[in-house]
This record gives sequence, structure tokens and C-alpha cells, in this order.
Amino acid sequence: MEIVLDQKDAADWTYRGEGAVNLVLAYTGSSPLFFGKVIRIQKAARNGSHCTSVRSVVALSAHERLLWRDLGDLVSCTDRDVVCQMYVQHVMIPLLDSKHVDAGVHILVTREFLETIEKNILSQRPAWRVSAGRVNIHCDSVLLQSDHSIFPQGGEGEFCISVEIKPKWGCLPTSRFISKRNAIKKSVTRFRMLQAWKLQKGEISELSDYDPLDLFSGSQDRIYKAIKDLFSTPQNNFRVFLNGSLILGTEGGYAVDTNLEIEEAFEDALQSVIQRGNGFRTMSFLQLVAEAVHKSGCLNRLLDVQKLDSFDIEGAIHAYYDIISEPCLVCRQMDDDELLKRCATLHSAHLDQSLEIVRNYLTAATAKDCSLMITFRPWHVDCPGSTYNSIFVESTKQTFDYKVNFIDLDLKPFKKMEQYYEQDKKIVRNYNQMFVTELEADHY
Repeated sequence: MEIVLDQKDAADWTYRGEGAVNLVLAYTGSSPLFFGKVIRIQKAARNGSHCTSVRSVVALSAHERLLWRDLGDLVSCTDRDVVCQMYVQHVMIPLLDSKHVDAGVHILVTREFLETIEKNILSQRPAWRVSAGRVNIHCDSVLLQSDHSIFPQGGEGEFCISVEIKPKWGCLPTSRFISKRNAIKKSVTRFRMLQAWKLQKGEISELSDYDPLDLFSGSQDRIYKAIKDLFSTPQNNFRVFLNGSLILGTEGGYAVDTNLEIEEAFEDALQSVIQRGNGFRTMSFLQLVAEAVHKSGCLNRLLDVQKLDSFDIEGAIHAYYDIISEPCLVCRQMDDDELLKRCATLHSAHLDQSLEIVRNYLTAATAKDCSLMITFRPWHVDCPGSTYNSIFVESTKQTFDYKVNFIDLDLKPFKKMEQYYEQDKKIVRNYNQMFVTELEADHY
């Protein structure tokens, strides 16, 4: 029997969070069919334009069909949401391992279901998210996936705790196509430059001390430092759930820095999971997270995917212009003869190489923007042997099962290549200007 979510089902789904493209809702009803599941609902921009049915438009542009031509099922698909699912299935899962990724399945929904969801969650969404987008009521399906904040077969009275991390870029670019004026990219992480950009725009109130290079370092001490820094300034990069309910971070937007009041509330919330005295539970939990990151080795695979971008946007943009068969606007504005000669080699390349460069860039972009979820549950004396990996925490004398999953593995649009290039220029220029200002201030 085909599953269809109708208006009466809307009350069973609660707001979990959202990104730029999708809303995420968790199931709170009593049906065994949906226990431990979330749905991802496509959003529509609030730009005054009328939204047509998702299935009435071509899912991929002509250039995207060329780019992904080796994936026949994906290219022939007429639903963008299904395309994204197939991209996860055919591109990201082979790269990141199926045990860490759930591509999900699509289930049908009625317009009344989506309209009711829109009303039900309106007050829970951040105001700036509401202003930017709404539920796309013209979709006829949503993506059903595992709720990675809990274990699939949780026993009665069992507690589980999960952390969601946005790792960001775990390496520095080394591309020979990076211009001299942007050389700072080779020594300063994109995350740090983006922090300066967000601070200038007023999106954050304080720079985070988090360094992605620490998290990806393979050193347990540096990983622990990274987790502590994320805890201190969660922004939209660090969230913690207890039995699926958010206890640290924000549901959609930038969380405030972790002050004393927030830290004390978090410490209290850990009582049911971490067996330590008051004042020590948070430290033990952060150590648990750091050890899981280190022991699982999950970030090694993610880093390999990020490194598929070996040309940087400053190289990939030239391949983009060759694919669309238009004169390269970047070369027209270039005043570095040596770099111009280097870029000429890209423009003389075969189309297959240009496609590979852009395809790798967009795949790496997915890996640079995804989230990592690590979920833990403590062992009990009467708990049978588990099929999950486990960690023994010396400070609490507890053993925890844990599982690791990657989420938010969305396909990046080919048409945004120019936008990515322009954004990169702005972010680097802004950081260079701030850096020069600081040097001048120190000099005087």
C-alpha cells in the first residue's frame, strides 16, 4: 500500500531545524512505521513568484545533464528533490560509505499536509528563515530518513545523546591557480575568513576559536580542543540532542555563545547520561565526542572527498566557462600574465577534463558543507551485546555505543559557479582588508 501523509498526520511531525533548502521535522506520533524517522521538506523562496509543481519542471539544466551524464537515472529524472536523493545514493555513498549515509526514500504528501505543517511550525522558525523561505506547498513528496539523533531500537527508559557538527573545510587549498592577491587562502582557513565576513555583516557577535584543522588533525588533543571551541561558540555549527530533543544550540540560525547560564543548564541536562558529579559532566561528554571522532576515523573519508577540489574555485571557474561555451570573464579581468598563461592551459583542455574539474569541485563543496552526527547510548548491566562500536570512558567508568552519520549531502547547483567565485573574492578581500588594518593598528 502506498503511503500518503494527509492533513490529519501533520500534528505528528515537529520542527527539528532547517537549512537553506530544506526543513527537517521529526516524528512524535505512535506509528511504528515512522518511529525514529525525520522528513525533509523542500522550501520555496519568498520572492513573490508563483511556485509551480516540482514535477512540472526539468530537474537538471542542460549543462547539469552534461556534467552528470554518466549517471543515467539521475540525468533522466524530472524531480529535483529525487535528483538530490539519487546524487546521495550514487555519488556520496560510494565516497563516504553506506553505513554512514542514509539516502532516504520519498513518500507522497497532500497539499493540505504541507499547508498545515507550514502553520504548525511558523512560530518555531527563526524570523530570518521565515522571511527568506516557506514550505513549498506545491511538492507532492517529502524525503523520509532515519533520525540520527536516536538509536533505531531504543528500549524503554533508555537515554541517548547525540551531537551534530558542521566540520567545514578540513584543509588549506594548494592550487596553483590561486592568484597572488589571494595567497592568504593558503595559510588561513576558509572558516576563519568566513568568521571575519560574518562578524562584519553582523551575523555573529564574536569570532569563534574553532579551527577545522584541529578537528581533522587526527590528534586526539587537537580534536578535543576543536570540540571545546565549538561548544563555547556553537553558532550554527554545533548542536546537542537528548533523546531527540535539542539541549544545546539553535533549531535554525546562530546560537548565542555558551554563557554560564547555558553551561549550567547543559550540565544539568547531562545527569541522565553522564555519571559524574556536578561540574564534571560537560567535560566528560566533550571528551566522549572527541574520542568518537578520533576512533571512528570518519573525518578521514570526508577529507578525501573535500580534497577532490584540487583546483580551487579560482581554477574551476575557468572550466565552468569552457563547459557553457562562453568567453571567460575571469581571464578578461586578469592582470597577472604568469597566472593568465597557467589558466590558458585549462581553456585548452578537452571538455571531459573541464567536466571532471567542475564535477569534483561541486562534490567537494557538498563535503565541505555537510554535517556529522554522532549518537551515543550508555550500556547497562542487563544490556545484551551490541553490533555498534563502543567507547569506554575512564572518567565515568561507562561504556557507550556510538554511531556516526553524515547528513545534509545536498547536490550543489552548477549555475552557482559564478556566485561561488564572486563570494570567494569578497570573503578573501574582506579578510585581507581586516588583516591590513590590524597590522597598521599594531604598527602605530
